Amino acid sequence: MRTNKMLYSQGGIMKFLSIITLLVIPFLSFANSSLPNNRHIAIVGSAQLEAKPDIAVIYLKVESLKAESVDAKLDVDERVNNFLDGLAKFNVNEENVSASSISTEPHYSYSKDDKEELDGYTAHRNLKVTLNDIQNINSFVNFALDVKINEIRNIELRSSKAETLQKEVIALAVKNAKENGNSYAQAFDAKLGKIYSINSAENQSYDRYGANDYIEKIVVTGSRLGKPAQPGKYLQENIVFSASINVVFDLEVK
Repeated sequence: MRTNKMLYSQGGIMKFLSIITLLVIPFLSFANSSLPNNRHIAIVGSAQLEAKPDIAVIYLKVESLKAESVDAKLDVDERVNNFLDGLAKFNVNEENVSASSISTEPHYSYSKDDKEELDGYTAHRNLKVTLNDIQNINSFVNFALDVKINEIRNIELRSSKAETLQKEVIALAVKNAKENGNSYAQAFDAKLGKIYSINSAENQSYDRYGANDYIEKIVVTGSRLGKPAQPGKYLQENIVFSASINVVFDLEVK
């Protein structure tokens, strides 16, 4: 008899635990859900703004190959100093210039019999300059080449109003979400209720042409038969600021 009671008691415990499990699972499912249990509407709001760039960030490289590493360093130092001395005429101050520390390394080549031979030593520095007037790009590039800067590595076009424009485009995306929500709710004879959740889906900026990482388009015009060369033309891409936001609203039935 005692054994039967224990079995009965254990069976009662099992049933009780099963009831608890059934109660807990719906609670956890609701807790993990990103949508409310009542009537609701999920809306995506998006917006874009275009702006003409007014700032150019130019990346440059200086490199020298000499028989001795000290000579390569001195050559690079001289060219960098000449470059820095000429920045004043472009209204570039120290805050708009960064120059990496100089580095040197041996330079090797291979002979016909595949034997490694030391050619000398290379020294190089990377430079970054921000031009606050992109109209000066062409003359700036010419100046850099005149003082024997080896390479114009990249040119990024930016907007000085980027932070303000990004805030504006987010506000427009929010407005778009509200307008879309009201439009859909009214179409189904309902009214947009209080906001349940907000999730910023995407905020970014990119150039108008899409896949060039802000690299400037350069069209070089000029002579093929000895006519005087014309200056390069730098096309100003528009920068597109975009924002997207996911919003869930409660719905009130009229």
